[in-house]
Amino acid sequence: MLLDGRFLRLWCGATASGLATWSLPFVLGLAVLERTLTPAGLGVVLAARTVGFLLAVPAAGVLADRFSRRGVVFWAGLAAAGAAPVIALGLGRSTAVMAAAAVVVGAGQGACRPAFQALTAEVVAISDRQRANAAMTVAVRVTSLVAPGITALLVVLTGVWALLIGTGALWLIAGLLPPAGRASPPRGETRLDLVGDFRDGLREASRHPWFLAGLGALTAVIATGYSATGVALPLISRDDYGSEFVLAAATTGYTVGALAGALLMSRWTPAAQGWAALAGLAAYGVAPLSLVLPTSPAVVVAAYAVAGVGIEVFNVPWFTAIQREVAPDKIARVSSLDFLSSYGLAPLGLAVMAPAIEWFGAPAVLLTCALVCFAAPAAAALHPSSRTLSAGVPR
Repeated sequence: MLLDGRFLRLWCGATASGLATWSLPFVLGLAVLERTLTPAGLGVVLAARTVGFLLAVPAAGVLADRFSRRGVVFWAGLAAAGAAPVIALGLGRSTAVMAAAAVVVGAGQGACRPAFQALTAEVVAISDRQRANAAMTVAVRVTSLVAPGITALLVVLTGVWALLIGTGALWLIAGLLPPAGRASPPRGETRLDLVGDFRDGLREASRHPWFLAGLGALTAVIATGYSATGVALPLISRDDYGSEFVLAAATTGYTVGALAGALLMSRWTPAAQGWAALAGLAAYGVAPLSLVLPTSPAVVVAAYAVAGVGIEVFNVPWFTAIQREVAPDKIARVSSLDFLSSYGLAPLGLAVMAPAIEWFGAPAVLLTCALVCFAAPAAAALHPSSRTLSAGVPR
């Protein structure tokens, strides 16, 4: 896929946006270590970015379907590139200024996600989309694997301020590099109605029972399994194992597993791809399950690696099915619903998990979340269209 010049430009742009998205909280975390930002300030800035993301996703889905997908990526990247230096200027001076700029960065991130999904469907032929989505995922996982070490080295050489400026440069690359689509989707009426157009996307989503079932399962897994492990793993690594080693090893195992899963899906197309995808999603349940009782660190790391493989066995066919089955002029809106529902509930899940663990204990919460991770995809698989992630003849 990377020998195709148009896809290579799209891949590099998406990789740049992913690296910029990943690096901001890490760089700000280094600012906390340097005492130029307080932990509370870090929380405010990251929360502001999440707010911007959630506000932009539905609007961007409409704009990317009604106008140029390439144009949405360009303006979103430009906005985020302009806001990143403002975050740097506010560092050590004004948390309010940093938070306001973070809202813009989050909006750029939120606008890019559905636009990139729809642009992939324009740039890549149907027969190549699964490999293309796998290649996108490989870039994300390799970046998250090697970037921490590189970033830690760069902060010694250049400082946090320069790295924040660097995230703006990455957003600029993300906005400028992707190509225009070969064929723009039908635009319909010229009058823009954000609410009405988004409702059209909801109606399109409702035409695909496999999408509603899969989205419900994905949302349940992220709101419970992701949230529980995000809160519990650092505590268990510190309290039960006496160091941060298990936290670092499990996180790395998850990333390596996800990379392996993406590489697998670049070559494997199962006959019952929907069932295989949902089974992969259910595999995330082994991560919270491995933390219920004290066990060997190797068991925890292996469980996280399995969860990583499973999440990409789900992600790659899921994105490919949306690009294949959804009406071409509504792909961005349906994708925005995907991101809004699944990732939008993640902060709520994180907010609930800490008090739940305090009230009921980590083992009870983790076991419950593991059961939800197993049960939700199994329930989604009961609908006949979930077997192939298709309700009929592909569009």
